[in-house]
Amino acid sequence: MLQDKVISIYCVIDDLLKEMNHKEHNNRRFSDSQVLTTAIVSALYFRGNQTLALFYMKSHFFEETINKSGFTKRLHRLKELLLFLFLSIGRLFKYLRCEMEYVIDSFPVKVCHNIRIRRCKLLQGEQYRGYNASKREYFYGVKIQLITTTDGIPVEMYLVEGREHDSQILQRMHHDLPPESTLYGDSGYTDYEIEDLFNETELVDLQICRKSNSKRKDKPYTAFIKESMRKIIETSISQITSLMPRHINAVTTNGFVLKLILFVMAFQIKHVI
Repeated sequence: MLQDKVISIYCVIDDLLKEMNHKEHNNRRFSDSQVLTTAIVSALYFRGNQTLALFYMKSHFFEETINKSGFTKRLHRLKELLLFLFLSIGRLFKYLRCEMEYVIDSFPVKVCHNIRIRRCKLLQGEQYRGYNASKREYFYGVKIQLITTTDGIPVEMYLVEGREHDSQILQRMHHDLPPESTLYGDSGYTDYEIEDLFNETELVDLQICRKSNSKRKDKPYTAFIKESMRKIIETSISQITSLMPRHINAVTTNGFVLKLILFVMAFQIKHVI
């Protein structure tokens, strides 16, 4: 079963690259499709351990692979392509499946324990000190802003500094949601001006959960629908974080961000296949 899933992942990625008319050197023994497939497999089945993924792919699928150093260099050069593939798959759900309801939420990813902040080399600066309200704890790292369908499939993602509040994100996020669609979010995204602006300019209806002291009260059935939508994305976030190790091993900031993209994309492709 696992081998069938890996073959399906390779077919999806290879077909998308061919559709994009992706060009690469003809004399390469390890194609970009193989590099991206191995990276996705590492995030989906090996908690991001690319060395184990390379060994597995060589043992079961590819006659020839490249060493870990060469693989890392190739993968870093394909970072923008990887993100484009993620968004392209998201657009398939938006416009081919005509999804009209989406959910937004964020979750923190720590780069280190708080006691090691001064020695952290991946990220430096007070802007990465954030607060996780659900666990009532401070963290040092980034936030992943995730937009999913009502089936919990990610279609858009954004990485921001840990300090940024969710309500500030909506002001500068670039959305590619279909007109007349609905975007659900928790009370952390409350900003009446942004809600009105989205409705007028983007033709997107922002349905944000209301606090008890909100000026725009929800009717009971509306509050129930919003709360149900929150549970969908919270389940997806829980499943994505379960793919991650307790500590994401990365030498550079770019490598850390790349692994975060891989974990979210691996969860997305898991639903596609």
